Amino acid sequence: MTKTNPGRFFEDYEVGEVIRHAVPRTVKMGERALYHALYPARHALHSSDAFAQICGLPFSPLDDLVTFHTVFGKTVPDVSLNAVANLGYAEGRWITPLWPGDTVTATSEVIGLKQNSNGRSGIVWVRTTGRNQHGETLLSYVRWVMVRRRAEGPAPEPVVPELAAAVAVEDLVVPEGLNFKGYDFGLAGEPHRWGDYAVGEVIDHVDGVTVEEAEHMMATRLWQNTAKVHFDATLREDGRRLIYGGHVISLARALSFNGLANAQMIVGLNGGAHANPCFAGDTVRCWSEVLDKAETAAPGVGALRLRLVAVKDGGESAPTLKGSDGKYLPHVLLDLDYWALIPL
Repeated sequence: MTKTNPGRFFEDYEVGEVIRHAVPRTVKMGERALYHALYPARHALHSSDAFAQICGLPFSPLDDLVTFHTVFGKTVPDVSLNAVANLGYAEGRWITPLWPGDTVTATSEVIGLKQNSNGRSGIVWVRTTGRNQHGETLLSYVRWVMVRRRAEGPAPEPVVPELAAAVAVEDLVVPEGLNFKGYDFGLAGEPHRWGDYAVGEVIDHVDGVTVEEAEHMMATRLWQNTAKVHFDATLREDGRRLIYGGHVISLARALSFNGLANAQMIVGLNGGAHANPCFAGDTVRCWSEVLDKAETAAPGVGALRLRLVAVKDGGESAPTLKGSDGKYLPHVLLDLDYWALIPL
């Protein structure tokens, strides 16, 4: 009997199955330090206990994307170890902040299956939930991946889930106690508040970061993401290791500080696509488009729906994403639609 785990293949999934992921992960200030070292992350609420206390929180929570990466990493051995590509996200909601010292666990429910026409792979949809040691939900989201088949065979009956185009404003969860009435714009780094942004506005975030092999390898290990394509150069014909898509998300989110320094917390993930592969040596730049605005019930707290687009090298800074064939242009790396909380 083999004792190693070859990973799941497309035919190993059943709709309705709930997968309990190993291994629990306790996160502390070390994860914050490494996160801020790997990315130019500097949003004030995730950097300073004193600033968080001004905003009504007991101390500074870990970055929202630390929650995402930690939960995502738990799922990889069971969901995407044999993935060809991670295709998209939907219905993501951050429910409870992740505090230093919390222990993260994750489960995923298989909610859809569809074999590809080539018979060699298929699409698997899962709804993943990350929880803390108290059983409280930290984060819930849907993602879909293209997974290899072990062998050719009859296709299962396709089940394609219906997913919301966006998380409804009333379903966004504002952390308990969050209050932006006494918000310090000087310490945050920019004066721009909710009312300064207009739907349809496009913000060029100006700065760029060249992806280094060592940094993306360290990041992928940090999140305990074991997907083979990120480590084993022999798995691709070009001999290159694929950059973990979440690494690009965090780079782009950090770069968006220049122009969106006050978009302090991510609370909703409406949709997203890793449009093209990213490799070491690529230079990532990004821009954001304001898609929608809403007020919340929390004191002084508004929400912006933002489209964050990352491009590589000489890619355009203007909102041109797809060609006439409807496919993403080769320079587009990421197309992410999310909700963030910002002072009114």
